[in-house]
This record gives sequence, structure tokens and C-alpha cells, in this order.
Amino acid sequence: MRFGRCWIGRRVLFGFAASLALGAASAHATPYLVVDAESDQVLMENEATAPWYPASLTKLMTVYVALDAVRSGKLTLDTPLIMSARAARMPPSKMGFRPGTEVTLDNALKMLMVKSPNDVAVMVAEGVSGSIEAFADDMNADAQRLGLHESHFVNPNGLHNPAHVSSARDMATIARALLREFPDHADLFSIGALQLGRQYIPNHNGLLGRYPGADGMKTGFTCPAGFNVVASANHSGRRLIVVVLGAPSARTRNQEAADLFDRGFASGGSGTSLESLPSGSGAPDPHANVCLHRNAAALAAAAEDDSIAQQAEAAAGSAGRNGVIPTPLVALFAPVAVHTELTYERIRFDPVPVYIGPAPGWKGPALGARPTTTETAAAPGGPKTLSADNSSTAATTTPEGDASAPVQTSPRSKHKPARHSEKRTAAHKPIKSANEKSEKKDVSTN
Repeated sequence: MRFGRCWIGRRVLFGFAASLALGAASAHATPYLVVDAESDQVLMENEATAPWYPASLTKLMTVYVALDAVRSGKLTLDTPLIMSARAARMPPSKMGFRPGTEVTLDNALKMLMVKSPNDVAVMVAEGVSGSIEAFADDMNADAQRLGLHESHFVNPNGLHNPAHVSSARDMATIARALLREFPDHADLFSIGALQLGRQYIPNHNGLLGRYPGADGMKTGFTCPAGFNVVASANHSGRRLIVVVLGAPSARTRNQEAADLFDRGFASGGSGTSLESLPSGSGAPDPHANVCLHRNAAALAAAAEDDSIAQQAEAAAGSAGRNGVIPTPLVALFAPVAVHTELTYERIRFDPVPVYIGPAPGWKGPALGARPTTTETAAAPGGPKTLSADNSSTAATTTPEGDASAPVQTSPRSKHKPARHSEKRTAAHKPIKSANEKSEKKDVSTN
């Protein structure tokens, strides 16, 4: 496997001079952060507590809430979750499963971290908490417990909502919590590709297989958010977490993260902890929308495929937002001994198999969207358990956007047994939810 090339000497000095000349031209700072995962020491940061739209980085919090529910015994990784009509209506990126389709929580979380499907994120939320709204309440409760400052979550997938915000510092805190509290599940974030039937599904994280020691975690994109990433890498037992928010393209986001890793591994640190950073306020920068004066569809496609990203950027003819070098390159102002330039040749990973349907031998209930207390009381015969066998109660509308994606199955004999399968699913209390609003079309592809 080929990693990036290391440039030393004149090339480093040339890059340093270029970043000095061009980086100062940036009028709008975009947030970034480098933190030592073990010591909690901030090595570098810029606007790390400024509120920002997290896009699909949100799904890290979704995974945290789901794993916390497994830890508390609410369900297991073998528990089948049910695709509801509401989940199936989510815009791309999505798996395109029909309403009534069952997927185990273990397989759903793997899909979430690799393909980043918005429909599966809602399926997880409804399976864990009963509804999107109840799951958002659980997200915010866990956010408060983790000590997040700028974050407020309203959905499990990061589709754009002005009230759905976070920060580089908060995202790094979530990443650290996942690695520390759930070390047995760290492999979720480093999967290079999935195999679903005949489908080979690659990860959107352009650092995997390209930056030495990179081992996760999640990317994200919407037009208002720009291209975001939370990444981790390990050099000789030292793990760093890098967060980049608001990059103008997938390629720029990846290279900025690699540059920050290079600087971070060469740095001794600042002595500042994540918690000690002063809290930010206000709203995300409205000028940060990367789709202004650019083709939103091309950018969305670029978020799906780095090779398309190169074509889109060449067509746009810009090195950054409005032709400006993005501010994270200011991190290159001090010369370093090694500069890792990422390659963009395609990498074929050994895929991790996933499948549709319950785990072999599963005899417990399947979990999906659950009615409110009022709806349960009014229903004839009392409460009912929603499963694939009575999925007509979910709805029969077809998914929007990616409805052509077939539901495929793979041989169950190849699936990896889910952990914690010995735990039984606990009964859930009915959860109150707000009136369902029609979801606004958006794109959160990676």
C-alpha cells in the first residue's frame, strides 16, 4: 500500500514561503484543531470553539448514543432495526432500503461509518429511542454529560438545520469519548470498505490508506458546512485527533488534515486542554457556504468520490473558497522536517461483509419507530410490536432520491458475529415526539 511522499529541504521551504504569501489573504478563518487523544492537550487550534454546522460528523454522536444504549442494556448489537417510511424518505446519501427492511444494529453502525447513509441514521435513531425527536433529546443529554459546549443536535444524520450546530472542540471531545469509552468498537471507524451482496462500498475518508497511521474516523459535507473531517492517527503509540471544518473541497480537507497531523506529531504541545478553551458563541459564518458560485451537484458527487473531486476542482479552477487558500494552511507557517503529500490513486481495501436481515438464530423483537403514549392508548388492542412481519403499519411509500438502489442480501454464513449479543433487549417506554415535519431536501453525503 502506497502512502504519501515525504518532501524535505527546498520543497518544505518553498511550501512554507507560499503559505506565508497566500495564507494571509484569507478573510474568513475556518476552524481546525489538533489534540493529543491521551493527554487531552491541544497542540494547535484555530476558532476551535466557533459554532459550525457538523454535517455528517453528527453520526459520530449517533454512534456514541447507540453504543451507550447497548452498554446500558436497552438493546444489543444483534438487535434488528426496522427501516420506517420516514427514514426511507431521507435524501442521499442513503442505502435505499425499502420500508420494513431489517438490519442489525451492528451492520447499521458499519454502514453509518462507511457509506454515511442518512436513512440508516434515522433507522438507528428510531430503533434506539423511538423517534428522531426523542433521539435528539438523548443526543443532547449525552452531549451535556460529555461536557460539550457549543453543540445542539436536532437530528441523527447532520442534514442541514440552522439549529443543528457543534464546534471543532466538541467534535474532538466526542471522538475521544468514543475511543476511550468503547475501545472494543474502535474498528468501526477504520473500515476501508464494506461488502453488501455484490456491492463494494468504499469509505469516504481519504486519509485511510494514504496517511501513515491514519485509522478513522468520519467525514461530512453539506453546502453550508463545507467539507469537514474528524480524523485520528497513531504514530509509535501516540494518537492524535484532527478536526477540520469548512474546507472548500474534499481534496483540500484531506490534505489540510494530513498537514495538521504532520505538524502535530512534530509538536510538543501548548499545555492547553480541550476543556480550558474559551466557549464560542454566535452562529456559523453565512459566507462559508461552499456552494456559492459553484456547482452544488458536482460538489456533492465529489464528496462521494475523490477522483470526481479532482475533476470538479479542476473545473472550478479554484484553490480554495473564492480562490483563496483556506486558513488551515496557516498551520504550515513554521517549517517541519516532513511534509506528507497525499496520493489520490484508488485504493482497494479488503471489504468487511455486512448483510440485511436479523442475525441467524435471533429470537428477540425488532425495533423501529414507536408511537407516542396518546397513539398507543388510542390504538385498538393496545400497543403492538413493529417487525418486518407487520411492516405494513410503517408505510408503503417508496424512498426518495435513491429509490433505485436494490435491497440486496449476502450469505449470512459470512457475517461477523456482533458483540454483546448475550444481552436481551429491554422494554422501552413510550416516548413523546413532536409532530413530524416534512424533511427539507439537502445533501449530507459523507
